Parts: sequence; structure tokens; C-alpha cells
Amino acid sequence: MFRLKDLNILGSKADLALLPEGKLLINTINAHSFNTAKKDKLFAEALTNGDALIPDGVSIVKACRRIKAKSQPKERIAGWDLFEFEMNKLEQLGIRNEECGVDNSELDNSQSASADNSKLKIQNSKLGSRQLTVMFMGSSQKVLDLIVKRVAKVYPHLKVVTYSPSYKPEFSDEDNKAIIEAINAADPDLLWIGMTAPKQEKWTYSHWNELNIHCHVGTIGTVFDFFAGTVERAPKFWSDHGLEWFYRLCKEPKRIGRMMKLPLFLIHVRQEKGKRK
Repeated sequence: MFRLKDLNILGSKADLALLPEGKLLINTINAHSFNTAKKDKLFAEALTNGDALIPDGVSIVKACRRIKAKSQPKERIAGWDLFEFEMNKLEQLGIRNEECGVDNSELDNSQSASADNSKLKIQNSKLGSRQLTVMFMGSSQKVLDLIVKRVAKVYPHLKVVTYSPSYKPEFSDEDNKAIIEAINAADPDLLWIGMTAPKQEKWTYSHWNELNIHCHVGTIGTVFDFFAGTVERAPKFWSDHGLEWFYRLCKEPKRIGRMMKLPLFLIHVRQEKGKRK
């Protein structure tokens, strides 16, 4: 049974620094994804069995306190917080690598090289093996191209790999094989999966053992659009007061259907509170 009180949820933003190195699956959870997981067994397994689960919603933080859950997160950790932490950490490592002798003089940020699949684009391909690689898998090529341009400005010491999968509800075996081969070929030092929940979590969890990689993997969906600038993130005031959902609703009225389902989360929380075990 999928229950909030049983989940291992990260406690604070400071705890991001305590995550071990190596291959690590990091998912996020909010009220909407919790509701979805209650009726989606594979999604529930993905959230439960990942290596780290981040409370991307004030409602999750407050609910854990209310039901005296095993995990007691102190604050909301947005997918954006995870993204900034991991990207800044990798950029700092990239700077150190450069100081140790990696030559960036021949770098041309506009260059790209395609692998077997034309959708795989590798930036800064002339650099040596010491340059660190971040890969973005998911979203449209338009969004990914914007991401590449911004990474070049904000995180100039990182090599960027992107892959835009076919836009369809379910991937074929051929689609899955192509994605897996692209990721393994890139051998990234950081991998972001952005296909919206629950698709991104389910896909990554289902193919985890086929990914021959050594890095942190974050399923962050909308963060792709935030970073690319195609979707506006809520100002800090709104986020700090747990009102980012309302800000996004004002900007994207089509999200009203999703918001209407949030009272279901309160029902689930009340049910868990009423049960001792």
C-alpha cells in the first residue's frame, strides 16, 4: 500500500549535499503526484524505490507533520532547487578540472556532433575527457536548444548533451532502445529526465538497470521549461509562501482541472491520520 507516512523523504535543502555520489535516482513528490501514485502501481513503486524523494510541495511537508510520518521534512525542496544545486556543484567541478589543465581554448559552444540518432546533440565535443557532461533527456527540440544556449552562458564549463524523444503516450521498444543507447553513449556526469509525471518517473525506474551510467539522475519535468524560459517560474515571494501553485494557475488556467483534484490529497491524509499502522 502506498502511504505518505511510510515514504523516505529528504528533510531539507541542506540534505542535498549529503546524497552519495554515483548512480542515484532522485524523484520529487507533491500532492498531485501522490494522488496519481495512489492509483498507479508502477508510479508508486518508482517513488518508493528510488534512491531519494524530494518534497516538492508545502502540502507534503505539512501533511507529514500532521500524520506523524516516518519522514519529517523541514521545508519544501522544489525541483528547481535540486536542479540549481546539482548544476552548480557540477560547474564547480568543471572549473576545478579546467584549473588542473583541461584546455578550453579551442572550444566552440555552437558546435555539435550527432551520434547514431540525429536527435542526439553533443555540445563542445572537442574537449577532452575531463570536461564534465550534463544530459537533458525529454521535451521538444525547441526547448532543448534554448537550454543548450542558456547552459553555455550560466554553466560554461559543462558539456551539454540533449535528446528529444518521440512525442507519444507510450514509447515503442525501438524508442526505448534508442533513448537508452543515447544515454549510455553520452555517459553523462549528470542526467535530467523531463517528460512530465508520471511518465518520466515510470520510464526511468523501468529502465534503470539498462542505464550504464555513474551519475545522479533527476526527474524534473517542468524545470526544463523554467530553465529554457518557455514557462515563467513564480517569483520568490510566492514560492516562499507556498503559493507557487496559485501563481502558475493564474498564468496557466488550464491547470484548474488538476487543482480541482487536490482536495483528494486531504482525504488521503485524513485516512492515514486515522490509522495507527
